[in-house]
Amino acid sequence: MSLTAISWVGMWAMTGSLRWLHWVMLPAVLLLPVEIYLRQFYGQGISTHHLGIIAETSPREAAEFLGSKLWLAGAGLLMLTGFWYFLWRQIKALEWLPWRHWSRWPALALALLPLFIFQYGYRVGVQAGSGSSASVSAHAFSQVQLEVIRNWLSKKTGPLPGWARPPFDDELAMRSWPFGLILRGIDFWNERMYLEQLSEKSRNFTFGARAALSKDEPQLVIMVIGESSRFDRWGLNGYERDTTPNLSAMENLVPLTDMITAVSATRLSVPIIVSRKPAAQGLQAGFAEKSFLSAYREAGFKTYWISNQMSFGQFDTPTSVFAKEADVTQFLNLGGYTNQSNLDEVLLPPLQNALNDPAQKKLIVLHTLGNHWNYSHRYPASFDHWKPSLFGVSNPAYTDLRNKDALNNSYDNSVLYTDWFLSEVIQRLKGVTIPVSMMYVADHGQTLYDDSCNLAFHGHNTQYEFHIPAFVWYSDLYADQFPEKIKQLHRHRTARLSTENVFHTLLDMAEIRYPDENLSRSFVSAAWRPHIRYVDSYGWTDYDNASLRGDCREVIANRDKPVKKKR
Repeated sequence: MSLTAISWVGMWAMTGSLRWLHWVMLPAVLLLPVEIYLRQFYGQGISTHHLGIIAETSPREAAEFLGSKLWLAGAGLLMLTGFWYFLWRQIKALEWLPWRHWSRWPALALALLPLFIFQYGYRVGVQAGSGSSASVSAHAFSQVQLEVIRNWLSKKTGPLPGWARPPFDDELAMRSWPFGLILRGIDFWNERMYLEQLSEKSRNFTFGARAALSKDEPQLVIMVIGESSRFDRWGLNGYERDTTPNLSAMENLVPLTDMITAVSATRLSVPIIVSRKPAAQGLQAGFAEKSFLSAYREAGFKTYWISNQMSFGQFDTPTSVFAKEADVTQFLNLGGYTNQSNLDEVLLPPLQNALNDPAQKKLIVLHTLGNHWNYSHRYPASFDHWKPSLFGVSNPAYTDLRNKDALNNSYDNSVLYTDWFLSEVIQRLKGVTIPVSMMYVADHGQTLYDDSCNLAFHGHNTQYEFHIPAFVWYSDLYADQFPEKIKQLHRHRTARLSTENVFHTLLDMAEIRYPDENLSRSFVSAAWRPHIRYVDSYGWTDYDNASLRGDCREVIANRDKPVKKKR
C-alpha cells in the first residue's frame, strides 16, 4: 500500500497535473478487465506471461477462449472507459490540483530516490545485512545483461551498504497496481529481447530437409512433451498401482523402458528433446540450430505448438525459442504453475481444431503441465483416487515429512489423470483416416521422499529424475505404411535410449530426410546404435557407467571423472 502511495505521489509530481496523470492511467484502465478476470479465476494479476499472450493472441482466438465471458468483459471495459472519460471531462474543465508549488520538486526527488537506490542495488548488489538476503532477485533482466551491468558498475563504485536495501523487492513492486504494470511491461520487453537474442544464434540455420514421401501423401505426427513424470510410477511400467489403466489397454502402444533425460530441469531438458543439442551442452544458453519443427516445415508440414505451460520467464523463454518456430503457436495456461493452473484437458479443443485443419501433412506438439508440483492441483476431484491426498489444500507444507504419504498419493493421482489425458488424445487420433504416429516423452522425473531419502521434487542427481516414461503409439494405417519402422520400434523398446534420440527418431518416423542425418540415433531404424548417455550429476556423468548411492539413488560416476560442465 505504501509503495502504491509513493508511486502515485511520484507520478503526480512528475506530470505536475492530474490531467497528464489521467492519460498515463489509460493503459491501466484498458487492462483492468483482464486484471479482474485473472484475479477472479486464477488468483493472480497480469504477469509477463499474460502480456505475452495478449500481445500474440488474435481477437478471434481471444473470443474463442473467453466464450460467453466476452460480453461481460466488453461491458466492463465500456463502463471503465466511460468512467475514465467522465473524469477526464471534469479534470479538463476544473484543472484539478495542478502542482505548481516548489514542494513538487522535493516530493519528486523523494519519490525517485528509493527507485534509484533500488535499481542500483538491483544491478550491482547490496552487501549482506542481518536478517535479509544479500541480493535482489534478477527478474527484469536476463542473466547475461545483468552480469555485464553489475561487473561494470561494481568496478566503478561497488555494492551498496546493507542499510540501503529497499524494504521491498521487485516481485512486490511488480504486483502493485497500476504502476507495477510498467515494471511488468519492462520485464516482458526484456524477455522478448532475450528471446530474440537466443533466436539470433539459429536464425539463418536450415536443415535442407525434405519429405521422402510424395507431398500429396498425407501424414500426421503428434509429439507430446510430458512434465515431471517418473518412470516407475506408471502402471504401464510395472508399478504396483494401476496408474495407467487406459494406456495399458491400448493397442499399438510401445513403452520405451530405458529412456533417460540428461537434465532434471524443464528449461534445460526440453531443448535437448526438440533439437540436436548435445546433452553435454545442456547448460549453455541457446543453440546454433533450430528444432524438429523447422525441419518438418522445410519438408512441407504444417506445424503446431500447443502448450499448457508458460511462454516467458527465467524457466520458460528458452523453450519458447523453439515454440516460435511453429506455424501456429498457442500458450493456454493463464494460471502459471499455481494452484489455479489449467488442467491439461485445455489442450484438447485446440488439438481437435488442428486435426480438423485440411493440411495434408501436419506435426502437432502438445506441451503439457503433466505432473508438475503442486501435484494435487493437476487433476480434478474425480481423479482423487488414492487417499489421504493433498487435494483441496492450497499451500501444503511439502517439506513436512508427515505429508509424505499424502504427497505421494497426490502424485499418483496426477499420473492417473495424465493417463486419461493421453488416452483422450489417442482416441481422437483413432478417428483420423490417415497414417498417424505419436511419441510421448517426459522432460524429467521427480524424487518423492523415497524410503529414507529426504529429497523431493527435482533438480537433484537421482535416478528417479533421470529415468523417464516414454512411449510410441501408431495407427494401423501407419503400421501398414512403415512395417520396417514398427519392427525396429519393437526391437528397441528396451534399448538404452535418451532424449538425444528424440529429434532423430521423430524425423525418421515421418520419412523426413536431410543431408547430415544420423540414423544411428533413430530407434525406428535398423542403423540405431547405442551411445554414451550423459546426465547432469556432479558433472556430465556416463549414466551407464555409474552407481546409485543411497535411498535417493544419486547417480555417481564409477571410474572416470565426470566431464566438466560448460556454461
